[in-house]
Amino acid sequence: MAGIMDTVNQRTQLVGQNRLELLLFRLHGRQRFGINVFKVREVLQCPKLTSMPHSNPYIRGVAHIRGQAISVIDLSLATKGKRIENLENRFIVIAEYNRSVQGFLVEGVERIVNIKWEDVMPPPKGAGRTSYLTAVTEIENELVEIIDVEKILEEISPASTEISEELRSAPEGRDWSETILLIADDSAVARNQIKRALEPLGIPMVTQKDGRDALNWLKEKSKELGGDISRVVPLMISDIEMPEMDGYTLTAEVKADPALKNMHIILHTSLSGVFNQAMIKKVGADDFIAKFHPDELAGAVRKWLGVDVSAENASQ
Repeated sequence: MAGIMDTVNQRTQLVGQNRLELLLFRLHGRQRFGINVFKVREVLQCPKLTSMPHSNPYIRGVAHIRGQAISVIDLSLATKGKRIENLENRFIVIAEYNRSVQGFLVEGVERIVNIKWEDVMPPPKGAGRTSYLTAVTEIENELVEIIDVEKILEEISPASTEISEELRSAPEGRDWSETILLIADDSAVARNQIKRALEPLGIPMVTQKDGRDALNWLKEKSKELGGDISRVVPLMISDIEMPEMDGYTLTAEVKADPALKNMHIILHTSLSGVFNQAMIKKVGADDFIAKFHPDELAGAVRKWLGVDVSAENASQ
């Protein structure tokens, strides 16, 4: 197990290269699943769990690890699979999502693989278990499924999308009805959370499911407008982890395009632990916000829209 995690400390080297490392694991049978190593703190053989009366049925108990009580979620149950048995022979993946630490109970852990984001594809459309996938990829001629952890966490403990009263109005300075906020995120749960939180601002929003789609939409919009899009699309809120093109690469592409570069970019991600500030600056992002705090997000939106207004006033 130590060998599997030896590369975790090197994971930041992949940031900005449109690559990721996946920790491969199994729930039941031969099907392999993946989780981004960047979110993984450690992998442990499942310790003794303390039961929690009246807790969500997906939570198998609490593990006491390094002085911290961590809820352990049965990933198989949470994705509508069979309950994982024989816990003494199973593993928990300790991961940090959305400003909190969780343990994910899995049947077995394999190894870490290094792949390109362009080889990670949106999941096939369908019902059942596929609704819990955020992406798929192929490794050694076998399909690896990447679970939408944000959907699972939302079902267990829904995040509030309410913003403070003082933020519940459109930013002053101009009529925002013809303005578009672009949201790029591969998780449908995250896209809906952002929309609900920002709706009180009264600014129209367009969503895209990954970086490639967002970039294509922006390029088409710039052709439609005949150049600089920043007065119509002054701000994009983008996830970092997305199939086909990650948020860092998307940001770099936007900032390299003369018609797009004046748009502000907020990177909004469930990578709430250690993150690469140097890379955020290198690709030209304006802000970084860990998911999910509606007031922080709404405040950042108002801030960066206000920068545009100030710039307009200064030029007059």
